[in-house]
Amino acid sequence: MLKVRPVEPQAYFSYVTRAPLGNFMQYPSWARVKTEWTHDLLGWFSPAGNMVGCALVLYRKMPVLNQYLAYIPRGPLIDWEAPDLMEWFQPLFAYLKRKGVFTLKMDPPVVQAKWHTSTIKACLAEARDKQLKGGELRLLTTDVSFDTATSLQIQLQKMGFIKKPGETGFSAVQPEYVYRLPLEGRSLAEIFNGLHTNWRRNVKKAERLGVRVRIGAEEDLPAFYGLLKVTAERDRFKVRNLSYFETMYRALNSEEPGRLCLYLAEDEDELLAATLAVSANRHTWYLYGASSSNKREKAPNHAVQWQMIRDAHRRGDKIYDFRGISPTLDESDHLFGLLKFKLGFGGEACEMIGAWDYPIKPLLHRAFDLYMKRR
Repeated sequence: MLKVRPVEPQAYFSYVTRAPLGNFMQYPSWARVKTEWTHDLLGWFSPAGNMVGCALVLYRKMPVLNQYLAYIPRGPLIDWEAPDLMEWFQPLFAYLKRKGVFTLKMDPPVVQAKWHTSTIKACLAEARDKQLKGGELRLLTTDVSFDTATSLQIQLQKMGFIKKPGETGFSAVQPEYVYRLPLEGRSLAEIFNGLHTNWRRNVKKAERLGVRVRIGAEEDLPAFYGLLKVTAERDRFKVRNLSYFETMYRALNSEEPGRLCLYLAEDEDELLAATLAVSANRHTWYLYGASSSNKREKAPNHAVQWQMIRDAHRRGDKIYDFRGISPTLDESDHLFGLLKFKLGFGGEACEMIGAWDYPIKPLLHRAFDLYMKRR
C-alpha cells in the first residue's frame, strides 16, 4: 500500500528534477509564485520506503467556511500507466480530507493525441478551397494517439473524477491544447528548415534590419510589463500586476539561476518585443509574450522566438513548448491567430487529457460548483 506524506523541500526538489513528466509548475519555486495559496510538497512512498511519486498541492481557503480547494497544476507526477490508479489516489484523498479539502482539482501532464503541422495545414487548405469554415482540432484524424490515455480517463471516471468541459479560450486551469516543437535528435539547421518559408524569411529580415535580442535582468521587468499592458489592450486580455512578475522572477531564479529568462527584442533603444521563458527537466516553456504596435514590419516576434528556440537547443532541451492554443481551425475566429503564428515554427499540436475534479465532500463540491457558474 502506497503512503502519502509531506516531503522536505530538498528531497522533493531532487525527485522532481528526475521525474519523467516533471515540469515547472510542480517545482517548489512555483508555490512561492502563487502567494494567494498555501501549499504542500507531497511524496508517494512504497512499502520499502522509496519515494515513487510527488505533487505540489496548492490550497485556497473558501470564504466563511474552514474548508479548502486543492489544486495540483500539471500534476501529480505519478505512474499514470499504473493498472490501478486508486492505489495512488486513495492515500492522497485520505490526506486531503484530513486537511479540510472539499474538492481536488488537477490537470495531469498526460498527452492523449498529437497532430503534425502538415496535417493541420492540409485541413486549413481544404477548408479554403471549399470555402468552408474550419472545424476544430479534435475533429481531425490524429497523427499520434495514446491508448493508455484513453484507459486512464476511463479509470478516473470510474473512481469518481469529473472531467471539466474543454473551453475554446483559456481559463484558470492549464490549457487543454498546447503547441510543442520537438528538439531532441535534430540539428539547429534541421529545426530552422522546418520553419515556414515566411517565418525563415522574417527571422533573417529582423536580423538584417537591426533587431537585436538580449537577455534582460530584473530591472528590465517594468519595460516588459509596460509592453505587456499595450499588448493586452490591443488583443483584449487581462494581465496581472507587475509585482506578480517580479515575484515569479525572483522565486524561479532563486531556485536555479537562469530558470526564468526575460528576452528583449530591441531596435536601437526601442523595445519592440519581450517574452518570458522558463526551463526545467530539459523542457522550455514560452510563458508570456508582449509586442509593440510599432515597427512590426521588422518581425521582432519571430526574432525573439527563434532566439528562445536556439537557447533551448543549446541547453540540450527535448522540447520547446509554445503552451496554450485554441482548438479552433476557423480562420475567422480571433483565437486562430495564436495558432497560426505557432504553426509557422513547424511543431505539433498536443491534446492533454484535460482538467479533472474529485469531490472529496460532494455537497460542498456541488455548492462551490454552482457558485462558480453563477459568478
